[in-house]
Amino acid sequence: MKTDDKLQSTIFAIFGGSGDLTWRKLVPSLFDLYRDSYMPVNFSIIALDIKNLDDEKLRLRYRDGVEKFSRNGKVDDAGWVKFAKHIYYEKGDFTNADTYSVLKEQCNKLAREWKDNPQIIFYMATQPTMFGIIPTHLKETGLTDDKKHTRIVVEKPIGYDITSALNLNKILTESFDESQIFRIDHYLGKETVQNILAFRFANPLFEPLWNRRFVDYITITVAEDLGVEHRGHYYEGAGALRDMVQNHLMQLLCLIAMEPMVSFNADEIRNKKVDVLHAIRIIPKDKVEEYAVRGQYGRGVSGKKDLCGYREDKDVSPQSTTETFVALKLWVDNWRWQDVPFYLRTGKRLPRQVSEVTIQFRGVPHKSFPPEATVEWQSASLVMSIQPDEGIVLRFQAKQPGNKMLLKPVVMRFNYQESFSIPLPDAYETLLWDVMNNDATLFMRADQVEAAWEIIMPILENWSDNPPFDFPNYDSCTWGPKEADRLLDEGHHWPLPTELEEIVYSL
Repeated sequence: MKTDDKLQSTIFAIFGGSGDLTWRKLVPSLFDLYRDSYMPVNFSIIALDIKNLDDEKLRLRYRDGVEKFSRNGKVDDAGWVKFAKHIYYEKGDFTNADTYSVLKEQCNKLAREWKDNPQIIFYMATQPTMFGIIPTHLKETGLTDDKKHTRIVVEKPIGYDITSALNLNKILTESFDESQIFRIDHYLGKETVQNILAFRFANPLFEPLWNRRFVDYITITVAEDLGVEHRGHYYEGAGALRDMVQNHLMQLLCLIAMEPMVSFNADEIRNKKVDVLHAIRIIPKDKVEEYAVRGQYGRGVSGKKDLCGYREDKDVSPQSTTETFVALKLWVDNWRWQDVPFYLRTGKRLPRQVSEVTIQFRGVPHKSFPPEATVEWQSASLVMSIQPDEGIVLRFQAKQPGNKMLLKPVVMRFNYQESFSIPLPDAYETLLWDVMNNDATLFMRADQVEAAWEIIMPILENWSDNPPFDFPNYDSCTWGPKEADRLLDEGHHWPLPTELEEIVYSL
């Protein structure tokens, strides 16, 4: 395996190094980067955690994670040995200053061995309660003194509400410059999410249609077929609005609604996203029920398997009022999108896992065809499928073969797997590569995080003041509570996933 001698020497100091995120995502992604020659000659992974481990035990655990979750599959012994020699374990309490002194000495030792001044990436793969503690200790130990060679990565959630988000951003900026802070949202690392920018701004065909004159409405769906699984304790304190809408769905909305950028500069792109968030109409607290619907899954059946309800999951209160489904109707008040509704929905225990954005175009101003020709008439739509089927589908009308003029919906489809022979990198591969290269394009800035919180705060406050009386209000393996339909304007609908709609069209 080759390394890239043009890349700067790098130390990854992972707080929470024995945890699930590091095992499932971070190390498998770093290994895939290494296998594809995207790691520097000199690099080290220093895992810090409170557990009783040593280097060899940790390396065995990491190998297990790599073989289970790496996109390249099973690891050959020789390749793993070369990679594993870069992994070290340091036991420590993140609230204890001694832990950071040991880390500093280890970093200095590696710098002496490499005869180089490496960049140090501090990755907080910990519980959110540690986010406000670790940066302060790093600063007090002098580990943040070199602003050009240090940066910190923060996983979501960035705060619990607007107040806690502001407090966390204040703590982070007291220890790091904003340019050193990488707030990560793994959704932005997905190839299909990045492709939204390429599709919109590298092709002159659709951008002239991307506005209120031609677009009727837009739906964004991020559905999960699983329940909360082992995350009950976390989810009880979060809920779907905080866990998904404030970050993932808002990021997708920004990419769809943003204005063209002047350049592919990180701050230029992030400025455009913030403009979108500032243009979103704030929902009055006393009118939340007109624009937002919440739900919680109950029991259901998948095939022949009985599924339990949310309140029966581990670490969940039997009287829980936490929402596992959210549907919103939002408006972007600017010249491009005025009066175009954006419908957002996300939920757990829905019929299938799918993330899609549908641009529904307006109908033609006048139908020239006879009524019998347009029985199956549907206005054109564009579907950007993010997962699990990555691609883009354009639906439009075409004449059905035969003597009569009969119109039928048809599709033009772009599929990543069919068009490109290389496998798609995991989102964390892309994002870790960007952190190494100090490219903040796909990461959230403080003002973006705060603007997103401001949008959902009236909803959070209303729901806190008015606990639901009808939970659970949708069965597992259904598309959420029926009340979500009342958000839709006349003639609008929640689209079925692309694959399922193709079955409907073929009937």
